Amino acid sequence: MSSADDGRSLGQLVASATAEMSGLVHDEIALAKAEIRQDVKRGIVGGGSATVAGVLLLFSLPVLSFAAAYGIHNLGLGLAWSFLIVGGAFIVLALILLLLAMRKFKRIKPPEKSIASAKATASVLSRAKPHPRPAVERKPDLRGLEGPPPVRAAGEDRERRSAGV
Repeated sequence: MSSADDGRSLGQLVASATAEMSGLVHDEIALAKAEIRQDVKRGIVGGGSATVAGVLLLFSLPVLSFAAAYGIHNLGLGLAWSFLIVGGAFIVLALILLLLAMRKFKRIKPPEKSIASAKATASVLSRAKPHPRPAVERKPDLRGLEGPPPVRAAGEDRERRSAGV
C-alpha cells in the first residue's frame, strides 16, 4: 500500500513504522523478562532445596545420629551397627533431596518464546528492502579546509578546460 492509498504522508508513515518497531522491541523485551523471571524462580527453588539438604545434613547429622544410634542400641543391636544404620539413613535422605534439586534445575530452559519471536522479527526485517534513492554526485566542499590550494602543473588547467572538466 502506498502513501497515496491511505492519504498519509511519507513522514507519517515513517513515524508510524518507528512507533510500531519500538512497540515490538518493548514487547519482546517484556516477554524475555517474563520468561527469565520464571526460570529464576525455578532456580531459586532448586538452589533452596540443595541448600536445605546441605544444612540438614551438616547440622542434624551429629545430633540425630547419636540419638538414633543409642536408641537402636537400646533395642539390643550392637553400638557399631546402630551407628551404621543411622548414618546410612541420613545419606539416603540427603540423596533424595539432592535428586529433587536436580529435577528443579533440569526444568530451567532458555527463553524459547523470546528467541523464536526475535528470529521471526529478524527474518521479516531481512526481507524489508529500502526504497532506492537517486544517486547524486556532489563535489567536495573545500572551503573549510586549511592550508594552501593544491599546486597544479602549468599545463594542467588548460587540459582540464579542454576536456570539459
